[in-house]
Amino acid sequence: MNLSPTLSRFVLHWGEMGTRWGVNRTVSQIHALLYISGRPLHAEEIVDTLGVARSNVSNSLRELQSWKLARLVHVPGDRRDHFETSTDIWELFRTIVREREERELAPTMAVLRDILADPALSKESAEVRLRIRATLEFLEILTAWSDEMLRLDVATLTKVLKLGARIKKLLGRESETKTKP
Repeated sequence: MNLSPTLSRFVLHWGEMGTRWGVNRTVSQIHALLYISGRPLHAEEIVDTLGVARSNVSNSLRELQSWKLARLVHVPGDRRDHFETSTDIWELFRTIVREREERELAPTMAVLRDILADPALSKESAEVRLRIRATLEFLEILTAWSDEMLRLDVATLTKVLKLGARIKKLLGRESETKTKP
């Protein structure tokens, strides 16, 4: 598959952004290619299109599968394994958020809970105990909010996200009325 300059720019940029988010560049580029092509691709086609090693493509596809961002599909009349990703950006966003929560936030919250349950914590200063508890509470609030947002249908979630600064204004007015006698 030959990418137009526009599609090539898209794939390269997606790879660049991936590295900023802590994801391997090739993994991100392959995901971009699957997303932008909108059809199942076999590994050799990915190798030829991106000009990367076959082993790198295989490892990257496994990584994408572990993140639930690529799935193995079979194309009638072709014995090779093909891979695809969702072309629904909202579905991709939900998957990435869920996977990051599971891989990054859940283990951190588990460690913080263990620390808070450990009697040895009582030997630490009150400020340290407070910071650990505050960190756990923050992560619990963040993940609860995120879980609620991800349950919303796309139309509602879009409206919530577009509210932006209007929420601040609403909350600002609300807090002003609560503080007045």
